[in-house]
Amino acid sequence: MSVSKLSEELVKSGCIVEVFTTTANGLDELPVTVNIPVQVDDVTVTYFKRITKDHTHFSPALLKALWKRAHQFDAIHIHAWWNLVSIFSCIIAMAKGIPVILSPRGTLSAYSFSNKNIGKKKLIHNLLGKKLLAKCHILATSPREALAVEALVTPLSVNIIPNFVKLDKNSVTGKTIPYDHLKLLFFSRIDEKKGLDILLDALRLVTVPYYLTIAGDGEKGYIDQLKTSIQPDLTDKITWAGFYNSDKFDLLSRHHLLVLPSHDENFGNVVIESLSVGTAVLVSGNVGLADYVESNKLGWVCQTTAQSVSAAINNIGNNQHTQLDNIRITAPDIISSDFAGKKLVQQYIRFYQNIKKAN
Repeated sequence: MSVSKLSEELVKSGCIVEVFTTTANGLDELPVTVNIPVQVDDVTVTYFKRITKDHTHFSPALLKALWKRAHQFDAIHIHAWWNLVSIFSCIIAMAKGIPVILSPRGTLSAYSFSNKNIGKKKLIHNLLGKKLLAKCHILATSPREALAVEALVTPLSVNIIPNFVKLDKNSVTGKTIPYDHLKLLFFSRIDEKKGLDILLDALRLVTVPYYLTIAGDGEKGYIDQLKTSIQPDLTDKITWAGFYNSDKFDLLSRHHLLVLPSHDENFGNVVIESLSVGTAVLVSGNVGLADYVESNKLGWVCQTTAQSVSAAINNIGNNQHTQLDNIRITAPDIISSDFAGKKLVQQYIRFYQNIKKAN
């Protein structure tokens, strides 16, 4: 979503942008025409078939097209790491003498190296990754992500520009929600990384009246494991709402507080989406936007423990209704200015221009 929004805004500003991507859609394939450029929201996109069904996303057709056309571009911007498309695209761009910009999007952090396919990641990193990344310009989305990258590699440069986030211009903001119960929302992919288990564990220590809505999907086995961990007397206070898409902003606006106690989050698009409709946030200090939330008084920051999360919820429910109301009124304009305006696209354009001059 952030990549598509960035591409759209760059095109609106007069930049020439093309997107090369695969047909990957989870375990399935997108029902699209392959190998032929198409217009998607005014952006030229070419889809290429992948020959692997896992997260390697290996696509010889994409790499062949990039080899032929790399010289036509001033820079090649790769999004994410740890897949064959990203790594081989990086090699091709460097072989053609084109500057490479890499947005890791959470894939280059200490947590990433300690979670899933640890051995493979370390092997790739030591044999090839370090050398490639040393020749890249890293574009991080938050100061926290930049520090995480710098702890692992020494690239040509590390730069920080926040994500573009698609906001709903038609959302109703500023409406008051009664405080008979504190309406909590967890809205994210359901994965160990996101800390939903911490929130569920915290609920046994929450003393203020509340309801929790859990919106998102994930692996069935992990979701079933989480459901069985909930105390029986708390199940009637929790709704498992499943996946939300275009109607997510309405859901966000109907809650007092979004809770995201992630173990690792390079940015946190949902934080911006929530604040865009005036819903305050409680995030862990491991979320890239934690400092932004705290400095702009748009919510609260906690640790990744049940005790810290529950203490924050109790404090907000007992003492912070006025602050919740203030955030509901002021947050939408702040977010619109910082994450959806012309000011942000100009940061990206200046960054690309500087990379071009330095090459």
